[in-house]
Amino acid sequence: MIPLSILDLSVVTTGTKPAAALRNSIDLARHADALGYTRYWLAEHHNLASVASPAPDLMIGQIAAVTKNIRVGSGGVMLPNHAPLMVAERFKMLEALFPGRIDLGLGRAPGTDGATAHALRSRLDRREGDDFLERLHELTLWETRDFPPGHPYNNVVAMPDDTPLPPIWLLGSSDYSSELAAQVGMGFAFAHHFASHDALAAMTHYRAHFKPSGWRTTPYAILAVAVVAADTDAEAERLASSMDLNRLLRDRGQYRPLPSVEEAVAYPYTESDRVAIARNRTRLFVGSPATVMTKLQPMIAASQADELMVITAVYDHDARKKSYSLMADAFGLGARAAA
Repeated sequence: MIPLSILDLSVVTTGTKPAAALRNSIDLARHADALGYTRYWLAEHHNLASVASPAPDLMIGQIAAVTKNIRVGSGGVMLPNHAPLMVAERFKMLEALFPGRIDLGLGRAPGTDGATAHALRSRLDRREGDDFLERLHELTLWETRDFPPGHPYNNVVAMPDDTPLPPIWLLGSSDYSSELAAQVGMGFAFAHHFASHDALAAMTHYRAHFKPSGWRTTPYAILAVAVVAADTDAEAERLASSMDLNRLLRDRGQYRPLPSVEEAVAYPYTESDRVAIARNRTRLFVGSPATVMTKLQPMIAASQADELMVITAVYDHDARKKSYSLMADAFGLGARAAA
């Protein structure tokens, strides 16, 4: 079995306020650490009612401080929202405090709507359009110190200067990030849980076109998927109804906290609603551990994924922890730890 990791959104529900959702993330990370998961990544989203954390770097520090073995990282920092020097400084600090346990995952999207993106960036600089590649290059220069002679940044040092940047991962849901990650020789994580682009094409393209670099000598691709596991298929389907309704409403531009199962069951679905839910279910793996593994294994094999990263966004926190426990057992994490 390949390594198993977690992507956490600090889920806000109709019964869990944002502050409690942040504390739930810390509790879930402790749980994942004890189970033997490889990584625990946190996303950056802004002005989204179902996601409590807009600042993964702050959460990384909190979670790394209360765990022992699991790697903790960003899934990811939305680089267009931040000055590259600030990102370099914060993640060098995290690496200094928790050496060998931090990951720096970078995203190209704003992680929010247009108005919020403008509020985030309006006073940052005057650059227009997609400047992700420019920002990524600048971020790497804070590590390599290869600024041209006479460049003013040659007199600026990203502190702490005795600590390297943690490993950099490029995140994506299209072919652009897979091509870029291969070209610059960095790790790659594909967001199958919301991507419309074919995961297999992105993953195999990355591996086939990877160019060794000072960041990585060999390709490494993480496949991020949405999973709801329970003791039975019926219970998993019941839990997943919250995600079904939440996604349906989001597709209509209604961004709300995650509804309860009871709210989802009582919702007056139309026939077109049910068609949309069935279509969205192609991105979601639901069932008992045996059912989920039967659905997952062909995709893992076809994509040649080096690692699976699971996101489980269900209403009940204990059910979420149970889902991750069942997945840990299915992937033999306990047996690996014992060995």
